[in-house]
Amino acid sequence: MSVTTRRPAGVAAAPRDRRPRRSHRQHQWAARGFVSPALLLCALLLYTPFLWTGYLAFTEYNGLDSPAWVGLSKFAEMFDDPGFGTSLLNTLYWVVGTLLIPVGLGLLVAVLVYDLKGAVWYRLPFLVPYAISGVAVGVIWKFLLQTDGALDEVFGLFGVDDAPRWLLDSPLNTFSMIAASSWQGVGVNALLFTVGLQSIPREPLEAARLDGASGFTLFRTITWPMLTPLTTVVVGLSIVGSLKQFDVIYAMTQGGPGRSSETLALTMYKTSFISYDYGLGAAIALFLTFITVAASLLYLRRQLSDGREA
Repeated sequence: MSVTTRRPAGVAAAPRDRRPRRSHRQHQWAARGFVSPALLLCALLLYTPFLWTGYLAFTEYNGLDSPAWVGLSKFAEMFDDPGFGTSLLNTLYWVVGTLLIPVGLGLLVAVLVYDLKGAVWYRLPFLVPYAISGVAVGVIWKFLLQTDGALDEVFGLFGVDDAPRWLLDSPLNTFSMIAASSWQGVGVNALLFTVGLQSIPREPLEAARLDGASGFTLFRTITWPMLTPLTTVVVGLSIVGSLKQFDVIYAMTQGGPGRSSETLALTMYKTSFISYDYGLGAAIALFLTFITVAASLLYLRRQLSDGREA
């Protein structure tokens, strides 16, 4: 016995969609077609200069004559340069300093003012310097720290005639510029950590308070572990930024006196665009790129492995 379903009178049959359906592979090719212009633009603006720089690192090139292949001699020249060791050490100072001061103070500011009434007004003085360019920050702090500058005048009012030579003595000049850069960077780190604090659920905090946790114990056991993902991002950005630091240093000392406050980024610039040794400058740039990528990958790999173990 069969059952036949009749369509009610007056009801028209639904029209069939006769359009051919695209396969999954066709959708993939369509997506690649939309993405390809952006990829080509990135390759043109990013990868092509990088490949050209990598090529120049193995050549002798002054910007006028054709590049002459010299192999690894430019890297040997880079390591034989006595000023290169100073630049490498100063770059290490910058990495450590920008992790301890702007990241640490940013976290401290975010935690201390988070639950206060009108917390935004407490964070505002730290955020204002971030709106200033790095060159402007360098000019302001050079006015304060240069010999017979504003800070020396203040010391003179209290009878101190032998004030430190903030921008002349090494490594004090590097530490002074790290302080200037930290003055600019504390605010944005405090803002990022504030966003992280706002994303922490209230339930674990309330449960910990009921168990008697408060103050530093509450921060160490609950708040800090929950801030780990954001801390990974903040620290990673700080490492990359410190390795590429240029504008504040150039505005305050231009790497001087002599080469005592140079970093790898400034050494690369002066070698390429002042000494016109583009081959050596490209070798330094390639070395700096390797350090930046390696430090970022090692840090992220360690953080991700710690997260999996947790």
